[in-house]
Amino acid sequence: MRETDFIYILAMAGVTYLVRMLPLVLLKKEITNRFLRSFLYYVPYACLAAMTVPAVFFATTYVLGAAVGFFVALFLSYREKSLLVVALAACAAVFVTERIIEMVL
Repeated sequence: MRETDFIYILAMAGVTYLVRMLPLVLLKKEITNRFLRSFLYYVPYACLAAMTVPAVFFATTYVLGAAVGFFVALFLSYREKSLLVVALAACAAVFVTERIIEMVL
């Protein structure tokens, strides 16, 4: 590794530490604003969705298979099925859809 690599790593570590440390130092009181509390409550879910949903559509051979699996997962999760059931059903839907696509093409 070059010397500049260590500088980059230290800079990234410093920025990451500041992002995590500053809210703890600056916000010592409980947040009472309803809008801000609601916003902060949904941030982790929004970040997780923003990272995983695009990856879902490029993880398979055919986008149609990914879309079918995605909608099966959405439907079952809306019906409050367990995570295992949702994941297995979505995988099965993608598998079956892609086999049908391959037979047609």
